Amino acid sequence: MKLLLLLSSTALLSWDFMAIAVAQPLQRNFAQPSETITVNQFKLQRPSTRAKLLLADQMPPSTFKQQSQQPINQPAPEEDDEDEDEIVVEGQKQPVGSAPIYVITGDEIQKQGSSNVTEILKNLPGFAINDAGFGADIHTGLYYRGTTLNQNTFLINGRSLGSNISTYHGATDLNTLLTGDIERVELSSGTASTLYGSEAFGGVVNIITKDGGGPTRVNALVQAGSYGQQNYRAGITGSINALSYAIGYERYQADNDYPVPRGAANRGDDGRLFNGDTTFDNYYGRLSFKINPRNTLSLDAYKVTSQKGLIYFGFPLQRDRLDHDALNLGLSWKALVGGGNDSILTASVGYNKDYFNTYGPTRNIFYRRGTLDSRGLTARVEHNWQVAPIYNLRYGIDLKGEFFEGEAVSNVPQLIRFNEVEERDRLNTALFILNTFKILDNFQLELGLRQNFNSEYGSSAHPSVGVRWELIPAIAIRGSWVSVRRNPGLDQLYVFDTVHNWLPNPNLKPEIGSAWTAGVDITLARSVTAQFTYFGNSLEDRLSVVAGQWSNIGLVNTNGYEAAVRWQITPQFSALVNYTYTDARIETGAEKGLQLSTIPFSVAQIGIGYQNAGWQVNLYANYHSGSRRALFTDTGASTTDFSPSWLNLDLNARIPLFKNIGLLLYLENLADVSYEKVNRIYQPGLTFRLGLSAEF
Repeated sequence: MKLLLLLSSTALLSWDFMAIAVAQPLQRNFAQPSETITVNQFKLQRPSTRAKLLLADQMPPSTFKQQSQQPINQPAPEEDDEDEDEIVVEGQKQPVGSAPIYVITGDEIQKQGSSNVTEILKNLPGFAINDAGFGADIHTGLYYRGTTLNQNTFLINGRSLGSNISTYHGATDLNTLLTGDIERVELSSGTASTLYGSEAFGGVVNIITKDGGGPTRVNALVQAGSYGQQNYRAGITGSINALSYAIGYERYQADNDYPVPRGAANRGDDGRLFNGDTTFDNYYGRLSFKINPRNTLSLDAYKVTSQKGLIYFGFPLQRDRLDHDALNLGLSWKALVGGGNDSILTASVGYNKDYFNTYGPTRNIFYRRGTLDSRGLTARVEHNWQVAPIYNLRYGIDLKGEFFEGEAVSNVPQLIRFNEVEERDRLNTALFILNTFKILDNFQLELGLRQNFNSEYGSSAHPSVGVRWELIPAIAIRGSWVSVRRNPGLDQLYVFDTVHNWLPNPNLKPEIGSAWTAGVDITLARSVTAQFTYFGNSLEDRLSVVAGQWSNIGLVNTNGYEAAVRWQITPQFSALVNYTYTDARIETGAEKGLQLSTIPFSVAQIGIGYQNAGWQVNLYANYHSGSRRALFTDTGASTTDFSPSWLNLDLNARIPLFKNIGLLLYLENLADVSYEKVNRIYQPGLTFRLGLSAEF
C-alpha cells in the first residue's frame, strides 16, 4: 500500500513537471507559422520489406525516409512519392543515425514462416539464439551482442514487457509470443537506452501490435507438421468511424517427441526426446479512438497462457513442468501540441503480470514446486519537440512499481528448511533527456542522460553519446557509447530456487558497465544496401551462480561485429546476408579467459528468394560455429568443450490457390541430418509444416 501511494504521488508530481516543461513549447508553437517540421515520420514504401535498415536522410534529425533496403521476396518499389504513405512511428522512436535500427514487418514475418518472436529475432544481425525451434529451452540462451535476455529491454507498444526474473525458468520466454498480432518488430541500440532503460546493454526490441483501421478484414491460418506441430489463428481488424480495432486468438502446440542420439539431454528409454511438449495460447486486442486530428487514445491487451515440459540437461530425466500466465495491459494518449506538428506529447500507463509455476518430481521420489508471481505498474510521460531544424529535444519521466511474491516448496529432507513465501516490492523512477543536433547537413550529434532512482539501490546517472557523419550520400559512418546498469531481480535477492537448488543472495550488487558501437552504412543505388557494425561492452559484477548461490562473478568483456547486406537482384529475385561474430570473454575468476557458455563465436544466414504473381519461394542457409558446453556436462565431458559447428538449409513457399487463399509449405533441415544445436539439445532430421492462410 505504501508503494502504491508513493507511485501515485510520484506520478502526480511527474504530471506537474511535464505541464511546466511543455508550457514553453506550447507558447512557441502557437506563435509559429504553420509550415513546421513533422516529427518522427517515416515514408514507408509499399509493399513492406523484410528486415529493413532505417537510414537518416538529408533531413532534420526528427524526420527521415526509410531507405530501399530490399530483402528476400520484395520487388524494388517504384519511385513515385505520390504512392508513399506517411506513418507516425509508434513509441516516438528517434530516427537515430548513431546506431543501426532494423524493422521487420508482419508481412515479412509470415513469409519467413516465423511462429514466434524468438524466430523473428534469430534472422536479425547481432543475435545468436539457441532457444528456438525443436527442443527450445530458456537455458540454452538468447543473446544479442553477447548480452543475455535480461540484459536487453523488451517492449510491447513502447511499454515494458515481462519481468526481471531469472529463477524457476521465469525469464521471459519469447517463444510464447506468437506472431499473429504483430504489425512489426523494431530493433534499436545505442542512445535508445537513454529513452527506454539503462538495462539495455545490447539493445531495445519493441513489438508493435496491429491497430486495425480501414475496412473490416478477417484473417485465418491453419498449419500442421512434424512431431505434433499445430498452429491455429483467427483475427479481425477494421474501423467504425473514429474507432479502429484489432482482435484475435492464436494457438501453437507441439509434441517434440523426435529421436535423439545417446548422450542427448532428456533422452527417454525409447530413444526420443522426453518431456519436450509445448502448448501456447495468445489472446490479443487493440482499440484506438481518434478524438480529433490531433489527439488519439489507445487501449491494448495481450494475454499468454503456456504449458510446457522442461528439458534443461538435468540428470536423470528432467520431469518438471512449467505453467506460465502473462497479461499486459496499456492505455496511451498521443497529442500534437501547439499550432503545428513539431511537438508531440505522449502519456501511457500499463500493467504487466507474469505468473510462473514450476513443479514436478525429482528422481520419481521427491516433489518440488516453485512459484513466482510478478506484477508491474508503469507510467510514462514523454515530450518530443523539434525546437529548430537543427535541434530535436526528447525528454520525459518513467515510473515502475514492482510487486513480487515467491514461494518455494520441497519435501526433500535436506531442503525443507528453505521452504518459504517471500513478498517484496520496489519503485523505479527515471528522468531522461536526449538532445539531437544536426550540426551540419551531413553531421548529427546525440547527447543523452538518464537519471535512475531505485528504492533499494539508490540513484545513478547514465550518459550516452552518438554521432553520424555522411561522408557522401551513399556512405555514412556512425558510433555510439552508453553507460549501462541492471539491478538484480527480486527473486535473485530473496527467493530460494527449489528447482535448481540455488540460494538467493541479498548482498548482490548491480551489473554495471558501458556498451559501444561503431559502423558504416553503404547504399549502392536503390538495389543494394550494406551495414557493418563493430560492437562491444564491458560489464563489472556480472551475475551468475557460483557454488549454488547467486553471486557477482566479476568482469566480462565482449567484442564483435555484425554485417547485413540486402540485394534486390531483379524485381522478382532478392538476396540477403547476415553475419555476427561475438567474443565474450570472462576476465576474472576460475574461468578467466573462457568464452561465456552457450554463446557461439559465429552465426550467419544467407538467403535468396523469388516472388511473382502471388508465388513466393525462399531458401535460407544457416550456420552456427558451436558453443561451449558449460552446463550439466555429460559423463567424461569438460565444461571447456565446444559443441560441433553446423549448417542447415530451410525452404519455405507460398502457392496461391485463390485470390485470398494460399497454400503454405515449410521444410526445415533439407539435408536430413540430426545435429547438436547447443549443449546436448539436438535438431531432428528433415521436418515439415503444411498449411493454409486466408484473408478476406
